[in-house]
Amino acid sequence: QLVESGGGSVQAGGSLRLSCVVSGYKYAGSCIGWFRQAPGQEREGVAVFCTPSRNPFYGDSVKGRFTVSLDNNRNTLYLQMNDLKVEDTGMYVCATDTAPKVPDVLKPQRYRYWGQGTQVTVS
Repeated sequence: QLVESGGGSVQAGGSLRLSCVVSGYKYAGSCIGWFRQAPGQEREGVAVFCTPSRNPFYGDSVKGRFTVSLDNNRNTLYLQMNDLKVEDTGMYVCATDTAPKVPDVLKPQRYRYWGQGTQVTVS
């Protein structure tokens, strides 16, 4: 089960931090990450964190602005979003699965387990 929170409305240039509480996460050989979907657009990978390597992967459009982290003790994945842009608007959804091959880490179709999402609106 994945439960997201932290979305909201913010002005361009602002910041938000999203949280995803996950139950049953298999630390060994798994990835967990954030994906987003804007109206009329396909879902895209934003930031993914894989364990046990603890390597983060970022979509090109968010590199340098977003940071993904995993708190093992709280079973929570965070997404710190800074310098938000209007084009960051969308439904942000947390997903997890057995770690795919590196080239596929940011591909939504590689993940079977999804949360309900939290809306982010940047104006």
